Amino acid sequence: MTSGQPLALDTAVEVERQQIERWREMSSADKAALISGLTNATFVLARAGLRHRYPDASARELFLRLAVVTLGRDLAERAFPDARALPEP
Repeated sequence: MTSGQPLALDTAVEVERQQIERWREMSSADKAALISGLTNATFVLARAGLRHRYPDASARELFLRLAVVTLGRDLAERAFPDARALPEP
């Protein structure tokens, strides 16, 4: 809130202020655990979305598709050359 702009347009200013205050009160370990949990949840949702879009895909194909989504096609193909065989979405 230091920029004067709210973090989210759908949150009351007072609620946002309280949330920021709670973040400031958290220990570094608690913040790291929160971020780690949110990151894990994001990957779980991304994998679920890929399974929904490609129900017949093998585990390897889903892994490669997740790599493309998270790393970008160029880096995913350099890291995992078999990702080149995936058709463009």
